[in-house]
Amino acid sequence: MYARTSVTTAAALLGVSALILPGTATAATADPAARCGSPLVIAHRGASAYAPENTLPAVDAADALGIDWVENDVQRTKDGRLVVIHDDSLPRTTDVERVFPDRAPWKVKDFTAAEIARLDAGSWFGERWAGTRVPTLEQYLRAVEANQQKLLLEIKSPELYPGIENDILRVLRQEGWLDRAHVRNKLVIQSFSADSVRAVHQGRPDITTGFLGTPPVAQLPSYAAFTDQINPTHTSLTEEYVAAVHRLKGAHGKPLTVSTWTVNDAAGAVRVRDLGVDGIITNNPDVVRDAIG
Repeated sequence: MYARTSVTTAAALLGVSALILPGTATAATADPAARCGSPLVIAHRGASAYAPENTLPAVDAADALGIDWVENDVQRTKDGRLVVIHDDSLPRTTDVERVFPDRAPWKVKDFTAAEIARLDAGSWFGERWAGTRVPTLEQYLRAVEANQQKLLLEIKSPELYPGIENDILRVLRQEGWLDRAHVRNKLVIQSFSADSVRAVHQGRPDITTGFLGTPPVAQLPSYAAFTDQINPTHTSLTEEYVAAVHRLKGAHGKPLTVSTWTVNDAAGAVRVRDLGVDGIITNNPDVVRDAIG
């Protein structure tokens, strides 16, 4: 899945605290439709080609590249804490099988936050990342805020975690992410679950929301009632589909927008840009930015 740089290139990249490069995409608002020029570049699980996905180093890697927007995945632990991890099980990106050998199938929901905090979430990606931890949502938000970045937050597998939408809104509120400035300019919440997106919209109608998927054109008006973005996989996109999305107004009365995933090469980035997308979600944000810039 990952198109990694060489160790030398990655080391040079991550040694820079804030490298501002030409063509860096920025956003004056959380609504990509208000942006002019090239599509937004959104770092998928952070700059996950260069650092372990969904970790604080991946947030910093995106910042070092000058990328404003990062995407993450949020799930809930056994004791109700929110953690940033993609899979609903722990083995792929942590050493849980070594630390807790008798706890198969090692589901996130079966471990407490303290237990997950013991796990190494970096060694699988490379030795230099040994000891990296699975961040809590609070830790992740503080890192994004410290870098003055913006967040595309994905509610992952909400069917496993009834009520997780309210939990996420509570943490966002506690961390200062539901004030006017953050809601208008720095935050989008998305999910593959229409019910989850609808729950966020009902709980906080001011938040920009996105639906992950490619609903049939005939069904788009029903999605527009509770979401602002339709965010499909790039393999499903056509110019006609993007145009059909753009013809509709979303939950906040602005044209629906399209952020597509996961585009990791220059040719793919140029293709979806030319289809008219508003954002590109990518593991390789520098490659995409340079291709479309």
